[in-house]
Amino acid sequence: MDFELSKEHRDIQKAAREFALGEFRDVAREYDLNETFPAEIVKKARELDLIGLFIPEEYGGPGFGYFEQALVLEEFWKVDPGIAQELCSITFGAEELLLFGTEEQKKKWLPPLFSGNAIMGFAITEPDAGSDTASAATNAVLEGDEYVINGSKVMIGNGTVGTFLLIFCLTNPEVESKTGRHSIIIVETDRDGYKADPMHGKMGLRASDTAALYFNNVRVPKENLVGVEGNGFIQLMKFFDHSRAYVAAHGVGLAQGALDMAVKHVKGRKQFGRPIGSFQATQFKIAEMATKIEIARNTVYKSAWLLDKGKPDTTLTAMAKLYACHVAVEVVDEALQLHGGYGYFDDYDIERFYRAAKVLEIYEGTKEVEKIVIAREILGKL
Repeated sequence: MDFELSKEHRDIQKAAREFALGEFRDVAREYDLNETFPAEIVKKARELDLIGLFIPEEYGGPGFGYFEQALVLEEFWKVDPGIAQELCSITFGAEELLLFGTEEQKKKWLPPLFSGNAIMGFAITEPDAGSDTASAATNAVLEGDEYVINGSKVMIGNGTVGTFLLIFCLTNPEVESKTGRHSIIIVETDRDGYKADPMHGKMGLRASDTAALYFNNVRVPKENLVGVEGNGFIQLMKFFDHSRAYVAAHGVGLAQGALDMAVKHVKGRKQFGRPIGSFQATQFKIAEMATKIEIARNTVYKSAWLLDKGKPDTTLTAMAKLYACHVAVEVVDEALQLHGGYGYFDDYDIERFYRAAKVLEIYEGTKEVEKIVIAREILGKL
């Protein structure tokens, strides 16, 4: 077991860090304030192969792995969570296509994410189906050679800017088992009956697109079905083994960015005639923050490494997501505290990081859901 990053990994880290510092830092506050989609930054990230690193070259991607994806996401989130979130979500759902899509689907839908202006997303959450994914009621009925989709989704990334989305649909309502009722279907957003309303007023991640979706007799060809009809819930759980590792990487990046801000501030800010970083109470806080981040980072790296080995570990990924995101919330809270009253104003980036942190414990499985997953894996069926 080697804990040292290779030269290639360090080069990828450096490229991601330099890109984020050069493209995010000076505009992040403006994008957040105006809830603006960072179209030009997305374009530049495509050109530099800094999105969808896990997608193989034969499907238009950079051809790296999930570990490299985690490294890039960590660097992006250190600089600005909002823009970083949007760059991550450009290919959100591609893992599902790689895992369960046909060869024809992969060749059709994945290359445009890199060669053109395609943006994808994965529509799962509904007004009455959040953590209880199996209660999703948006339905797709097969009529001849087409699925007809009706229903609604909420809090969906890229709902208004996406060119196509994966939709988690109820296709087999007669089946009693929750694992056999749903399917995943590709829907182009320019189809008749598709409507997306932007959702404004998010506490954080305001540069990323979020929408409420409505499907009114949206017709798509049956070849847009991903995987096996009725197998959508199982496919979705496999997808979460990947997506939760990324969210965990988000948490590490945000926490590290917050710590870096805190360190800079306590070195420069003086009280009682000396830098506040010289006080033992401050030093203890910094030590605890750094320790938690390093533990979280190692858990995230291992979970991503296992994905590249073809050995996804549901328990470890849930642990990584649970712990790294909890650490992000704790660390950014302490970092703002160390900024004192200054941290409460948006002149300081720590305020934006503080607002962004909480959602990490909510999306892609709440912290309560992650605990359930971990406990079930450890205890087995009781």
